[in-house]
Amino acid sequence: MALHCHYQPLLLLLSLFSVDSAVSSPKISALDLAALSAIKDSLTDIPGSTFFSTWDFASPDPCSSFTGVTCGFNGRVTILSLGTGLSDSPGLAGSLSPALSNLTLLSQLILFPGLVTGPIPPQLGQLTALRVISLTNNRLTGPIPYSFSTLPFLHTLDLSSNQLSGSIPPGLTKLPSLKVLVLSSNELTGQLPVTVSAQLLHLDLKRNRIRGPLPRLPSTVRYLSVSENSMWGPLDALDSLSELVYLDVSMNQFGGPIPTSLFINPSLASLFLQRNNLSGGLPSIKVDPALQSYGEGSTVDLSHNFITGEITPLLAGVETLFLNNNRLVGSVPEEYIKSVYDGTTTTLYLQHNYLSGFPLPHGSTLPDTVSLCLSYNCMEPPVGITDCPASAGRQPSRPESQCSVFSHGGSLE
Repeated sequence: MALHCHYQPLLLLLSLFSVDSAVSSPKISALDLAALSAIKDSLTDIPGSTFFSTWDFASPDPCSSFTGVTCGFNGRVTILSLGTGLSDSPGLAGSLSPALSNLTLLSQLILFPGLVTGPIPPQLGQLTALRVISLTNNRLTGPIPYSFSTLPFLHTLDLSSNQLSGSIPPGLTKLPSLKVLVLSSNELTGQLPVTVSAQLLHLDLKRNRIRGPLPRLPSTVRYLSVSENSMWGPLDALDSLSELVYLDVSMNQFGGPIPTSLFINPSLASLFLQRNNLSGGLPSIKVDPALQSYGEGSTVDLSHNFITGEITPLLAGVETLFLNNNRLVGSVPEEYIKSVYDGTTTTLYLQHNYLSGFPLPHGSTLPDTVSLCLSYNCMEPPVGITDCPASAGRQPSRPESQCSVFSHGGSLE
């Protein structure tokens, strides 16, 4: 009897635990189960992928047995990850089913790289709980659904590396919660929305067919890339972006001077402005070294523009610096030469300018780790020929006729 009494509390605890377990792992919603079935019917594993092997609809608990499915406490699907994302998995093929919109409590929808084709279902705009939409590296076509502009909690939208077309919905850049917008490597056209009121941190639109000027952006932006588009106009809109860490506007048709603020931003360590129509000179302002972001890991590329005047000391200390293919004149400041010879600057490309001097420090030897190119300037380069890229050509210096015309203000066109 005593033994029996001793075990009664333990049995009670076990029974309570089993009840609690049943409560914490409820049966999946019938509506969501039907939606998952329709989603599976529209997709298939590419040979070599085994993603759907766990999707057994006779399973007693799909919430815990279906790969890529996460449910909330009420048995509703809250996260759906389609594909594994593993490097050795080829991913999925097929199309995205409109039945996704029946997962009405979904907060994250992720499609890993594969061969999924067809449009993005506009019905996804009905999923007002969505915080993350990531549908990357597939073959999705058609426009970005305008219905996405109604998602109040959307934090991250990544549709990169597909074949999406049309313009960016203007409401998208007004979403109150949007922080990350990645639409790179598509076939998007038109101009950027005039109003970008979303407090974005990360905006990546590279490799599209977007044209027109750069609109004013929120000061919260830390990462901005619009490279490899057909954009034009001045870069004035960048003036207020004091939080920038990474900026790439290369390979467009931007013109006018480079905003001085880009050179004195203490957080900006990666600056890519190459292959535009930028003009004017480099600022001659002095910056407190304590506020200078340039140093280890920094990269500045201003090559293939129409920058004129003498090189100022402002960019000395940048680890990787490209100033080639501009219209720079005069002697290279000693600050750059010191930075090269002490190994702080490991790449310095100055070829195809109109520079007239590179004063070598007496008795110094160029470090083996440094790539220096000085060819095709208005001088006989004392060093900096052997490390030049093939695109620099084989001529060590410019013809004297070009140098004399330029030094007297003549036209080079």
